[in-house]
Amino acid sequence: MTPAIHHTVLAVRDLEQSLRFYHDGIGLDIVQDRTVEGDWPALFGAPTRSLRVVFLGDSSTPDVYSGVLELNAFESDLGSAPTERAHYGLTMISYFVDVEATLARLAALGLGGEPARVDQQTPNGTITIATVRDPDGVTVLLTPGSITRAAS
Repeated sequence: MTPAIHHTVLAVRDLEQSLRFYHDGIGLDIVQDRTVEGDWPALFGAPTRSLRVVFLGDSSTPDVYSGVLELNAFESDLGSAPTERAHYGLTMISYFVDVEATLARLAALGLGGEPARVDQQTPNGTITIATVRDPDGVTVLLTPGSITRAAS
């Protein structure tokens, strides 16, 4: 499997203001807006397990979740200071990969640090995702395969 960029994540302080900028100003479509429960403290050092996720991109493309901008607002993060690992701004880069094979390659190269793995519910079932760190400390999310739009 050739790695492909999945999405880029921005953790935002003011989701409504960010939506005004990226949706109303830049013109990106809102592809999905939902609250997601997950082990965000383990993956990202987040202050809560509840996360409001807004995917922005081009809703006319066949794989609307590939190459999108994801805005994250942690539900209990209203005005609280971010943790050492969780911060505002660029939070992570996500790639579609064979997760286990990629983790094995990184480990063999002595790269990525200790991965954090979690099973995450998606509209299409449970997947195992993992985060690693690049040499500069940027979080990289490894996501299996590709995610397609769930049936409405």
